[in-house]
Amino acid sequence: MNLDKRNRVEVCFTPEEYSNFKNEFEIVVVIDVLRATSAICSALSHGVKAIIPVRTLEEALEYKSKGFIVAAERKGKIVEGFDIGNSPFSYMNNPTLFNKEVVLTTTNGTKALDIAKDADFVVVGSLLNLDFLNKWLSSQKKNVLCLCSGWQNKFNLEDTICAGAIMNFLINTGEFTSIEDSSIAAKYLYLSAKDNYLGYLKSSSHRRRLINLKLNKDIKYCLTPNQTNVIPILKNGKIIKL
Repeated sequence: MNLDKRNRVEVCFTPEEYSNFKNEFEIVVVIDVLRATSAICSALSHGVKAIIPVRTLEEALEYKSKGFIVAAERKGKIVEGFDIGNSPFSYMNNPTLFNKEVVLTTTNGTKALDIAKDADFVVVGSLLNLDFLNKWLSSQKKNVLCLCSGWQNKFNLEDTICAGAIMNFLINTGEFTSIEDSSIAAKYLYLSAKDNYLGYLKSSSHRRRLINLKLNKDIKYCLTPNQTNVIPILKNGKIIKL
């Protein structure tokens, strides 16, 4: 008989592994540090009313045909024919987006959001909103799964480190426990990286992809913690401020 009354916090490395955790957690935190969830945090903290995440370009095109502002990214690049991609800077000081709903499709992040959409609570996590999110999660007294978007269904470092930061914080409250090796690994990767995310992730595969696309400014921004106090939450197919 399990007498441990603490809530669980675990880390799922990729959307492909989500089925192993599904239905065990009331809160799923979707993480795509470089760059979808960082862009979502940036958008909502700079006046965008809502983000409508869609999984496919076909869905995005359908919204575009109806007059929606549509952001589309594949493999780090803005998809031809769409308004913007998933750079956080696209949403800053952009009066055309103020109080508007923006449709977003990305290589990894919006897929993870779609996979998790049936959870009781789906929130968006990044390094940008890390401390604010951690405090909110600790106050909820619910089981938490950190779902890393990864890269094309494969493990990546930056999402895992962010998940490890959340896991480490919640465990340290004394009110959460963990039983999965993936969570322990994420915690120790975070502890190795926490003093210099930029340096630690210098050789990560997706950082190298973005550097090749001349997106160094995006990388630095996305890897700088606590730039916003916003918790984006998925409700009725739209991501809004909590």
